Amino acid sequence: MSNQVTVSALERRIDMSVPLAEIDKDVEARLKKMARTVKMPGFRPGKVPYRMVAQSYGPQARSEAIGAAVEKALGEQIRAQSLRVAGYPNIEPKDASGTDALEFTAVFEVYPEIVIADVSGQDVERPQLSVTDAEVDKTLDVLRKQRTTFVPVERAAQDADRVVVDFIGRKDGEEFEGGKAVDFAFVIGGGQMLKDFETAVLGLVAGESKTFDMTFPADYHATHLAGQTVQFEVVLKKVEEPKLPEVDAEFAKSLGIVDGDVAKMREEVKANLEREVKRRIQAKVKERVMNVLIETHPIEVPKALVEQESAQLAENAKKDFEARGMKTKDLPIEPAWFAEQAVRRVKLGLIMSELVKSKELHAKPEQIRAIIEDFAASYEDPSEVVSWYYSQPQRLAQAEALVIEDNVVQWVVSNAKTTDVTASFDDLMGNAA
Repeated sequence: MSNQVTVSALERRIDMSVPLAEIDKDVEARLKKMARTVKMPGFRPGKVPYRMVAQSYGPQARSEAIGAAVEKALGEQIRAQSLRVAGYPNIEPKDASGTDALEFTAVFEVYPEIVIADVSGQDVERPQLSVTDAEVDKTLDVLRKQRTTFVPVERAAQDADRVVVDFIGRKDGEEFEGGKAVDFAFVIGGGQMLKDFETAVLGLVAGESKTFDMTFPADYHATHLAGQTVQFEVVLKKVEEPKLPEVDAEFAKSLGIVDGDVAKMREEVKANLEREVKRRIQAKVKERVMNVLIETHPIEVPKALVEQESAQLAENAKKDFEARGMKTKDLPIEPAWFAEQAVRRVKLGLIMSELVKSKELHAKPEQIRAIIEDFAASYEDPSEVVSWYYSQPQRLAQAEALVIEDNVVQWVVSNAKTTDVTASFDDLMGNAA
């Protein structure tokens, strides 16, 4: 017997009963099966009296029989009503004293019904950017700055110089913790030191000293100094000016061009830039598409799935911290912190799953091969990388998931209103000031 009640949009409650006679019959069958193999001191296997087996293993057999009966009854009702259960049902026993049946209530959530929405009225912007010599030059400038060297000079310190100093800080005439250093090097304008400290060093030459007052910001990380005015005594010991490498054969070799061919280096930089620009444009379009799917499918999601996703995100964060060398044993990482992100991920997962099924957007083998070859293109031996992907099903599954995402993005882009917009290289690459 059963009775289903809709508690909320996704929560269901089913009242059921199982005749005690059926459970008793199952208990007896389980005990008889046990009796054939159970071992007890003083008896050969299979020769233990049934009464002793029932006395020792009766509670275990009854517990297993009840669990099996509940699972069977619930399974039959779920199949009969074509319910898609999300998470695990919560079984609540009911007071059935005086009856000849075991009564219980199963409370669970079901997946939402999703009808794919019309996205034709939605706008999707597609950034457009062609990589030219100007972008290659900008990138080479960044690479040169990353390889900056410093050479000693005999002049006053100026912006972008690296200086070596000794300093002592005093508050009310007393040295304070963390306010003293010897042979301390920093780049003026590099942000390592507070602006007022850098400004005080500007204009000094090696061997000169200076005493100055400085007030720490109110939000300074060292709370005992936040908002406090102190006095620093600084001695400048060395001034070094930055020197950028020339774009020549040596520079090309430092970027992996064995023969030092500068033209070949520029071609490689351009090819890498084009791949990165393509990837970032795809990422921006994908982000907009995912927002469109969320906006056009206002669905409620099962709490059980959100809790599972939150727990997984918390576990991922913990592993990430540990990979960075942090000890997480005493660091509380609560799944609740990730609830909002989890809701979004669960929504997108459900919507995309229905979209893939209803619009037949499954990944084709040739699409998986193409995306793997695209990944491999930037490596020294692409064929080795391709083989690495195909050697394990898990890696192939990751590539397949990316293809499915691309198929979903392409479907939305094809059905929505799309606008091509010229993108700024600095904005797209994250170099904007």
